[in-house]
Amino acid sequence: MRPFVLFLLAASTLSASPAFDAAVGLYKQRKDAEARAAFDALLQAEPRNAEVPYYLGRLDMRARNPDAAVEHFSAAIALDPAKSAYHLELGGAYGNKAQSAGLLGKASLAGKARSAFEKAVALDPSSYDAQSALFQYYVQAPGFMGGGFDKALAQSEVLIKLDPVRGRHAQANLYVREKKYAEAFAIFDAMLQAKDDDYGALYGLGRVVAESGQRIEAGLANLRKCLALTPPAGMPSHAAVHWRLGTILEKRATRTARARPTRRPSPSTRSSSPRSRR
Repeated sequence: MRPFVLFLLAASTLSASPAFDAAVGLYKQRKDAEARAAFDALLQAEPRNAEVPYYLGRLDMRARNPDAAVEHFSAAIALDPAKSAYHLELGGAYGNKAQSAGLLGKASLAGKARSAFEKAVALDPSSYDAQSALFQYYVQAPGFMGGGFDKALAQSEVLIKLDPVRGRHAQANLYVREKKYAEAFAIFDAMLQAKDDDYGALYGLGRVVAESGQRIEAGLANLRKCLALTPPAGMPSHAAVHWRLGTILEKRATRTARARPTRRPSPSTRSSSPRSRR
């Protein structure tokens, strides 16, 4: 096939039509039944538009049908293999399939998910979403499936370079998962040293306290500061802050109860018992 023809085919995947725009609008409004009917019609009307099976795959994921999603994302990749987002979504679909598979099936599907995430990263190394998906894979997958702490930690450094705030939170969450609380505290301490009213860092340190039971008073103080601030977009709400506060207060009460000395009965009390008068 001549390069010019290839160019035309590739360009056709990016073209937009009023019918396509209307279908995307339905998708964004979460009118999924109408959106699916519109995209199904577009499969016939715009067979070279890779965005059509891509959106159908996203609708499949909303409907919790990863089998159909794999087919649609694979179809999108066949039409436009250079689109990082398509490989990223395919990896997510394989990951969802793996959750309900047997042990052997899990291993196979996990490998496919990892390959898809790696391809997404290779096509667009600057994509935080793609790099984050690979990070999450390393966090969750056991070593024999290509995951593990060391890989996740190295990947978290990539995230920090792309987005220092989100990347540090991801790295801190990794440390908490591994019960490496000192390292997690160090991350949030440094963030608060740079900005003492950083809502995310205040909440993050409080979360580490709630998980670890360490530095309880600091955790309470930080979370109470959160309640005086407006939660930024994407950050936990005040309801989440109250829940963490409750967890910490419960830990403090338990610790206080354990620290109270046990009071032994006095000799006079013992002598007045029914057994001693016999």
